[in-house]
Amino acid sequence: MRRLAGFTLLEILLVLVLMSLASVAVISPLPVSAEDGAKKQAQALFHRIQLLNEEAMLSGKDFGLQINEKKSNYEFRQLMSEGWYKLDKHSIPYSTKLDDNLAIALQLGGDVWGDKERLFEPGSLFDEEMFAEFEEQENTLPAPQIFIMSSGEVTPFSIAIYPQNRSAQNDAWRIVAKENGQLIVLAPGESDEQE
Repeated sequence: MRRLAGFTLLEILLVLVLMSLASVAVISPLPVSAEDGAKKQAQALFHRIQLLNEEAMLSGKDFGLQINEKKSNYEFRQLMSEGWYKLDKHSIPYSTKLDDNLAIALQLGGDVWGDKERLFEPGSLFDEEMFAEFEEQENTLPAPQIFIMSSGEVTPFSIAIYPQNRSAQNDAWRIVAKENGQLIVLAPGESDEQE
């Protein structure tokens, strides 16, 4: 009998496995671009705010979001009878620090939140340093900039997440909460028709 020349099924499968492992080894160490990181962070924040908004309406609890532009991070908070505390939900992290190559910017929206007709500078009316020791004792946090209320209302805002070496105006992924409560994500260069 003559033996037919060719590869066995086992040899072919072994070659396919080795090729797939080699391709994964080459692709995985490639750095993720800052644009991809900004998109991923913006979508994650968008989904977290949506989830928290639904949780607020279902549970009757009020939540908040604090943006720290200098540290490039954001924190979710929950309102208790004693004041604001860290969010205690396992599905949503309390604090998220953006990658070093990303920046975040907050702009509060709506006519009520505009700076044009302010009587006072934004911030606390009290001497925060004087009362800092009492805050630490109570373990409460300052009020957040964005409120997510149990009534379904959300403070109108626009959050821009963008690469640090780029423009917040042109290269940012934006999460926008409109005055009517609609929450949307806008890609760089994309604008809302009703803005």
